[in-house]
Amino acid sequence: MALYAIIATDRADSLADRLAARPAHLARLEALKNEGRLVLAGPFPAIDATDPGPAGFSGSLIVAEFESLEAARSWADADPYRTAGVYASVVVKPFKHVLP
Repeated sequence: MALYAIIATDRADSLADRLAARPAHLARLEALKNEGRLVLAGPFPAIDATDPGPAGFSGSLIVAEFESLEAARSWADADPYRTAGVYASVVVKPFKHVLP
């Protein structure tokens, strides 16, 4: 197992779709967490605020453990935000955890 970063960029005006798909998205992240594979996950607010309100989000970052780059890409492609069209693009890269 190795770590991979999933870096997603939202399409414009995707907040309604993001909110609709959020429960299913969070359920998948909870499953990774329960398996001890999730390092961190969260969205990028579109503005400099903890709660961006109607400005929404510009994307997401997930760092988790997968068997391979292909497995990480496959997991990312099946994400509810991806299938709902929230993400305009998704990049998956190997990640080396250094600190803390």
